[in-house]
Amino acid sequence: MNRAQKSPDHPRIQTRGIWITGTDTGVGKTAVTAALARLCAGRGMRVAALKPIVSGVEADGTWADVEILRAASQPPRSIAETNLYAFDPPLAPHWAARRAGVAVDRGRVAAFVRAQCEAVDHLLVEGAGGFLAPLGDGWGLAELAEDLRFPVLLVVGLRLGAINHALLSVEAIRARGLPFAGWVANTPNPVVAEGTLETLRQRLPAPCLGVLPHIPLWSAALLSPYLSLPETGY
Repeated sequence: MNRAQKSPDHPRIQTRGIWITGTDTGVGKTAVTAALARLCAGRGMRVAALKPIVSGVEADGTWADVEILRAASQPPRSIAETNLYAFDPPLAPHWAARRAGVAVDRGRVAAFVRAQCEAVDHLLVEGAGGFLAPLGDGWGLAELAEDLRFPVLLVVGLRLGAINHALLSVEAIRARGLPFAGWVANTPNPVVAEGTLETLRQRLPAPCLGVLPHIPLWSAALLSPYLSLPETGY
């Protein structure tokens, strides 16, 4: 399906949910999603953390992001409840799917996410790559977010170039009429580009929900105290 094709109308999901995207790949989306799930669970909430599409299998035959998110959910979830499409090569998902001879089905992914709403209070859905990453012919993660109508949380990696990437991402989110719930600054590298965080605080039109320090051996439990839950969707 491409953007010119209109998706079937669906009622807005009643479970409180957040779509978690990033300014790029490797900026810490999984870390933030898992930490938010831990934060919800600590408040007695039933929470599911999903990554419907993932690429890059580990040497042991698992997908690390999926394992982290299913363990962070409360109650913990199975692989099948956490992920729908998993591809071996560490490539952009649409290209990994092409290599595997698989066409990612937009309606199937949206239905998978909606089905996970039934048994939880809160749903955290992590995208793959940045907000505009493609998934099929003429559509991608942005269109999937439009289908679901969740508020969007942006993870920003504090490195050189992040300001431009963050502003462009927010522009794309708001252009689609999606609520921008807030952003989290992550520190994937020990050295942060000077002035990046200060400028983001001035320029991004939503609250900063946390600044994660550089912790090489991180865990959801270690990171969750640095975060706040978005007001939108919660």
